[in-house]
Amino acid sequence: MHGTRQPSKSLTARFIKTVKKPGKYFDGHGLFLRVAPTGAKQWVQRITIRGKRREIGMGNPELVSLSEARELALEHRKLARAGGDPLAERRKANSILSFEKAARKAHEELSPTWKNPKDQASFISSLEMHTFPRFGSISVADVTSADIRQVVLAVRKQTPEIARKLIFRIAAVFRWAIAEGMRTDNLAIAHALALPRMEKAPSHFKALPYQQVTNCIDAVKASGAGLQTKLALEFLILTACRSGEVRGARWEEIELSGKDGVQSASWTVPASRMKMKTVHRVPLSPRAVEILEHARQLSDGTGLVFPGAKSGRPLSDMTLLKLVKQLGFDASVHGFRTSFRTWAQEQTNFPREVCEAVLAHQVGSDVERRYARSDVFDKRRKMMHAWAQYLTIKPGEVVQLEMSNR
Repeated sequence: MHGTRQPSKSLTARFIKTVKKPGKYFDGHGLFLRVAPTGAKQWVQRITIRGKRREIGMGNPELVSLSEARELALEHRKLARAGGDPLAERRKANSILSFEKAARKAHEELSPTWKNPKDQASFISSLEMHTFPRFGSISVADVTSADIRQVVLAVRKQTPEIARKLIFRIAAVFRWAIAEGMRTDNLAIAHALALPRMEKAPSHFKALPYQQVTNCIDAVKASGAGLQTKLALEFLILTACRSGEVRGARWEEIELSGKDGVQSASWTVPASRMKMKTVHRVPLSPRAVEILEHARQLSDGTGLVFPGAKSGRPLSDMTLLKLVKQLGFDASVHGFRTSFRTWAQEQTNFPREVCEAVLAHQVGSDVERRYARSDVFDKRRKMMHAWAQYLTIKPGEVVQLEMSNR
């Protein structure tokens, strides 16, 4: 082989295509075309990197054009003159994984941090289903916001919640890639994806039709659940209170010995346990008082009306929900408030303000509430007595319910 030195940028596309004589044909910036005795051709750049003379192979002329080779040679020379190492950069680029391989590596490292096996499995399965077919084979450094956006928008049409989780999971893969030096930015973020805003679908707690609540109470009483659990759930239904308010009830909040006995029994829930952060007085029906008398006999001395299995801790919300589900009722614990409200709307003529006061909801404007300061306690007592009566009606039994606020 022999070298043929020529002026800078002296090579032409035609010469490169037709030359057959073995040798080195120089162009500029150390770039030359090497022609082997076999006729094989290769772009090579001779360059000094940190004081050492090196040669960098740059591909076959059939794949890398003359202009591309010149541009790459110029980039290498600029990098070397600035103290960089083009060879090291190429090795680094070649070591970058595809998005799929990076995702599997990230999943492997993150797996020990997930307590729930379902979370561990769903992380990789959602990526396998939605992202790998689209850009799994692309280098993790080359995945664009457009790639992610198209996948997310497609998934959104079917399952918005999965789409939301998918963004977090792609972001986790990118964070891993950044830590490994495979990319410098995380495109799985809101402003990079520019996703159109979604109308949030209203979520509702599952509730039993009010006609089925009595059957539910009977099933609870006949179940093998712990007595504290059964008492707490029935008390929750009778008072139409939230789970946290009932489970956290303490004996000092209960007043059972009023001047009229059971007729004036009440429970005062402190503001700290109320959603609206205001004290809420609850009138207690005779059946609610019976439940409290049973609960008193089971007291563990901690002050909790419905203590849980662990001393000093109340029942868990999951304990109540699990009982309802195990008995075959498709409802949430909070849904019993809806059952009560629907019964009041369809079966009584109590004013709306009384119904909403039972649920500790605010009614009216700020100005209206400033003047209407009554908690309509006496009217609510009549309403809760009527609700308790309704829940004790047996099939075929006729009972005159107190359905009016008068």
